[in-house]
Amino acid sequence: MANAPGSNGEQPSTVRALDGAEAASLAAQAAVFEDLQYVLRCCEHLVAVLARPEPDAAMVEALWTGALVGYVRCFSGRTAVLADADLAELKLDGDITEFHGMVKKLRDHYASRHVNPREAFTIGAAQSNDGSPTGIAVVSAPRPIVDDTTVRLLGRVAYALSGLLDARMAQQQADVLAAAGKLSATELSKRPLVHLS
Repeated sequence: MANAPGSNGEQPSTVRALDGAEAASLAAQAAVFEDLQYVLRCCEHLVAVLARPEPDAAMVEALWTGALVGYVRCFSGRTAVLADADLAELKLDGDITEFHGMVKKLRDHYASRHVNPREAFTIGAAQSNDGSPTGIAVVSAPRPIVDDTTVRLLGRVAYALSGLLDARMAQQQADVLAAAGKLSATELSKRPLVHLS
């Protein structure tokens, strides 16, 4: 995460916790920014895994599920950091809003507590030549794994959102610094210490 250099560009010797609305907003933005970075890392790893002649299906599912969960979490109504309307600001080619909706549905599918995202199962009765049942067949049909194009598009959207959020965070940092500037040295010294190591 971003460092807080002092006025001379060096690491500060002391950092005090702030608990105002400005600081809470910046903390929420920082958490979403980190989630976007996580999504980007998942997508980078996925591109490499999918490029192999026989991609490891478990690795693909783990990375894709992580990317989906992380991405959708960025749009949580509880934190209200990013909203669906922010997608229009990205100026990306294609229908990003439709893709965003698909990603949310995929997250629900991959993170479901009730449905296997890898395979669909059908139960059937095996028949003899005379048509009578002779046994039960459990037939599974694997669902297709994510493709490189979808992963790269998610990466592009996460990267663009990171840029959008980075600009907002720069402004929010200025707001937090202005709020901290209203505190006297004594008031600031009474705030809890933040350990940097």
